[in-house]
Amino acid sequence: MNPQELPKILKAHKLWLESEGKEGERANLTACNLRWADLSGANLRGANLRGANLRGCDLREADLRGRDLRGCDLSGCDLRGADLRGSTF
Repeated sequence: MNPQELPKILKAHKLWLESEGKEGERANLTACNLRWADLSGANLRGANLRGANLRGCDLREADLRGRDLRGCDLSGCDLRGADLRGSTF
C-alpha cells in the first residue's frame, strides 16, 4: 500500500462508521504492510486487520475494540491508551 492510499481508506472507513454502513466503505487492511504508519487516534472498529504488518505503528489512543489481530506483527507498536477490549491475538 502506498502512503497516499491509507488516509483515503481511513476517511472512507470513518464515514462508514458514522453512517452505520450506509456511506463510505469498511476498511479492508488484511495482510497490508502498514509498517511505521501513524494510526494514532484512529477508529478502527470494524476494520479488517487480520495478518497486517503493523510493526512500529503508532496506535496510541486507537480504537481497536473487537478486532481480529491474529497474524499481525505488532512488534515495536506504541499501544499506549489503545482500546483493545475484545480483540483476538
